[in-house]
Amino acid sequence: MVLESLISPLEAGNKLKRVFVFGFIYSVVGAFLALWIFRSNASLVMVFLTVIASIPLMYLTLRLEEKKDRVIKNEKILIKSHGKALKVFMFLFFGMIIGYSLLFIFMPSATTDVLFQTQTDTIKAINANISGNAISGNATIGGILLKIILNNVKVLFFTVLFAFFYGAGAIFILTWNASVIGAAVGNFVNARVLNFIDYFHVIPLGIMRYMTHGVFEILAYFIGGLAGGIISVAVINHDIDTDNFKNILKDSVDLILLALVVIIFAGLIEVFVTPVFFS
Repeated sequence: MVLESLISPLEAGNKLKRVFVFGFIYSVVGAFLALWIFRSNASLVMVFLTVIASIPLMYLTLRLEEKKDRVIKNEKILIKSHGKALKVFMFLFFGMIIGYSLLFIFMPSATTDVLFQTQTDTIKAINANISGNAISGNATIGGILLKIILNNVKVLFFTVLFAFFYGAGAIFILTWNASVIGAAVGNFVNARVLNFIDYFHVIPLGIMRYMTHGVFEILAYFIGGLAGGIISVAVINHDIDTDNFKNILKDSVDLILLALVVIIFAGLIEVFVTPVFFS
């Protein structure tokens, strides 16, 4: 595939800016192709097209990380070595967010309604479920925090599940999240921009509004996706029959536990920090 030759996992770890640009290009190209060819279902098709473009890098990176599990026996060193892969995934994700956000902000509203229809419906459902309860007084701060954490744990579970059964399949859930965040940022910006100059400070503000806690949520999902993906690659390589599988399984469990800790931290940030600075 052409996409496999664009950048290797080893190159990606040292060229994060290029990974960011690829994430941006994948999302924008996927959006335009979806509008052009599958306009009536563009909101989901653009996600699938972005996923297809991202899978080669995601899968090759998972294979590299699984190899580390067979070589590195010290768990602390192993977890630290996974950091480079997580940086690659995060920069790819940030590129997608910027791409989707700019599409939402600068495309005509009629086109945006088609391209982000499903994402917008998702945002409305989330707002009605959480914010509505808070305003009506039916939910305490603790209740809202618990609901957010449980919802994020559910997403984490599906991310691990997708990664295990489909290898790089976790990228679908994460790309979907990028498109929803892009739509949310776009809504935030469009509601506050009065003239062209406003874009220069409202767009960064909108991104910060959702990424203050979102960066930790997405990091947790990538950690979980890495855990599930490593096990998936190990099964594909028949490592399950070797002595290395115990080390691989232990590493994956540690990654999932780390993801849960990050999820809880993200929930605390979303409830107690984000509303204070970005209400």
